Amino acid sequence: MSSPELKIYLDGNLVPESEAKVSVFDHGLLYGDGVFEGIRIYNGRVFRLTEHLKRLYSCARAICLTIPISFEEMEKATLDTVAANNLRDGYIRLVVTRGVGSLGLNPYQCPKAGIIIIASSIKLYPTEHYTNGLKLITCATRRPAPAALSPQVKSLNYLNNIMAKIEAMQAGCDEGIMLNEQGYVAECTGDNVFILKDDGIIYTPSIASGALDGITRRAVMALIEAEGLVCKEEVLTRFDVYTAQECFLTGTAAEVIPAVEYDRRPIGTGKPGPTTLKLIAAFKKLANSEGTPVSY
Repeated sequence: MSSPELKIYLDGNLVPESEAKVSVFDHGLLYGDGVFEGIRIYNGRVFRLTEHLKRLYSCARAICLTIPISFEEMEKATLDTVAANNLRDGYIRLVVTRGVGSLGLNPYQCPKAGIIIIASSIKLYPTEHYTNGLKLITCATRRPAPAALSPQVKSLNYLNNIMAKIEAMQAGCDEGIMLNEQGYVAECTGDNVFILKDDGIIYTPSIASGALDGITRRAVMALIEAEGLVCKEEVLTRFDVYTAQECFLTGTAAEVIPAVEYDRRPIGTGKPGPTTLKLIAAFKKLANSEGTPVSY
């Protein structure tokens, strides 16, 4: 027996997956012109929904994109999409495109932005990677300079990250660390990076280094403080990662996942460290205990 089709929110309507179609003239497709959010559902609650929507609207404003529905309407549409698919645990991809327009870059030829909300399941990494840890490399592909595109804008053009991901996978690794134009650590291809040094302090690249100010990143920083540890945002080099005692990545899809090797050098003992494992457990507890409830 086949599973029922997903219901997709498309410009104000919930439609079957097979009918969820976007125009070939949509500038989101033609030029990567738009913004998005990835959001998690845990135990019938949407985790940090308000924070995600605030970032969505901020990113839209930064690129002069007018979202055609209110914040409250977007929140309801997101929750209704989750409920329509009867998802208790899963992943939401919320996309706002520039909308349908003429050929050519001019965004003012697109009279109305398009909205797509997908609620489904996701499995970014195999389960054993959370137990054994990830292998990382340094990607040759650099993060765009802030003067080109702010790293805080989650745009639909992810080709920069995709090229870096290809490098990591072709090297037989699971993820790659991307550097900024000065050669400092920015972030991974889809996740933020943290390290524990031998001074007992946990460090993560500052947003000025080109890191996205991730929502999971912020949640984990708060958990670090709750555990009585110190977390600092600083400029980091590859040397800092090479000599770290522990390393872990954070992201909406990845959650918290250990990294145990970088550029063929073991990180610490070469196994997930005790602090990382403690934070993984703390994040799971947090994610499963709070969030905006879904009315099924």
